[in-house]
Amino acid sequence: MNKFYFNKLTVFILLIIVGLIMSACGKSKAENANNANTASLIIDVTTAQAVVRQIPTYFEATGNLASDAQTDVAPTVGGKITAVNFDIGSYVQKGSVLVQLDDRDARIRLEQANAQVDQANAQVRQAQANVDQAIAGLRQTQARLNVKDGETFDIETFSQVRATQAQLTLAEKELGRAERLLETGDVARTIYDQRKAQRDQLRAQLDESRSTAAVAVSAIRTAQSQVNTALAAVRTAQSAADAARTQIATAQKAISDATIYAPISGYISERTADVGEFVTPNTPNSKVATIVRTSVLRMRIDVPEQSIGQVKVGQGISLQTSAFPDRNFSGVVTRIAPSLNATSRTLIVEAEVENTEGLLKPGQFATVRITQSEAKPSVMIPTAAIKNEGDTNKVFVVKDGRAEERTVRLGILENNLIEVQQGVQENESVAVSNIGQIYDGVAVRQ
Repeated sequence: MNKFYFNKLTVFILLIIVGLIMSACGKSKAENANNANTASLIIDVTTAQAVVRQIPTYFEATGNLASDAQTDVAPTVGGKITAVNFDIGSYVQKGSVLVQLDDRDARIRLEQANAQVDQANAQVRQAQANVDQAIAGLRQTQARLNVKDGETFDIETFSQVRATQAQLTLAEKELGRAERLLETGDVARTIYDQRKAQRDQLRAQLDESRSTAAVAVSAIRTAQSQVNTALAAVRTAQSAADAARTQIATAQKAISDATIYAPISGYISERTADVGEFVTPNTPNSKVATIVRTSVLRMRIDVPEQSIGQVKVGQGISLQTSAFPDRNFSGVVTRIAPSLNATSRTLIVEAEVENTEGLLKPGQFATVRITQSEAKPSVMIPTAAIKNEGDTNKVFVVKDGRAEERTVRLGILENNLIEVQQGVQENESVAVSNIGQIYDGVAVRQ
């Protein structure tokens, strides 16, 4: 019985040993198969050679983007909003209608002013007709009295007065001679009396001539006064017409002001107008919209005190934002503040940045590189070769048919090339395609 038990135990141990040997053989075959599959995996890639380029030196600063122009649009007259033709984010052209106010009251005032102008013009025409009539009467009186414009009319220069005055002077001389001859007895008393009667008659005629001349002078003065009165009436009527035309202009301006236009081209960043709302320019913050121009942006850069000597108007800049880490935007320094910020010890520098694609937005934070005059040789590779893993940048250098993973430190971005400050040498080949499938040591085929 012990012998039988021993034989069974021996068989059992032999079976275990055989099983272990077969398991080991199977595992070895699987490992060999996996190794064979790994060895046979080859990834097709496109490569590019690292090149050395002369790129300008720079120093970095930070800043914020701001709109080149921003305006708050407010009404100039009060009124009820009847139409709003924009919304936030809308692009508006300069001169386009933003808001329409109710202009019915202004149109009523315009009609009234037009009626007043017509009435005033009729008064002007009537007053001018009166002037023409008064001037005609003056000309008739002047012609009758042989007086021209500008002449000084004196009673003593009146023709009838001058003639009578001459006759009276002669009669007085003859009366004087007759009186002397009467005293010597050389002339009869009757002759003396005739000369005296003739003198007295001429005196009466002179008084009558003067009275007639006075009437003529009064007629001329009356005619001239009528002309002046008529001219004054014309001026009064003209003033009334001018006042009415001013009311027309005021009413037309009120109608025009009821339409609120865009003062600049740009995007609507804020809307505070709604249909049915009453707006007035007399209330605080009466704006209906805010427009920002974004085709050109201002980059406001905080330059550290130690670097202010390296910044000049006209220098080129490049900037990057977190929204577009693989894009490089360029600009030019246009303005430099005259003094530093006493608290931060930084100098405000402004650069203009073209934003033709509209990717940049006012208020974005950016890292700025201000280009210096000197250039330095730098290793450049295509941006497509970069593999981002969080804050780490990696590339795959292709050597002897295999990919070698390297961590790199990047620098300036120039179009589709980026500077490699550490990790890649000149003339080394880097993979630029299928980098998501490549890993360190994998076989690759170019």
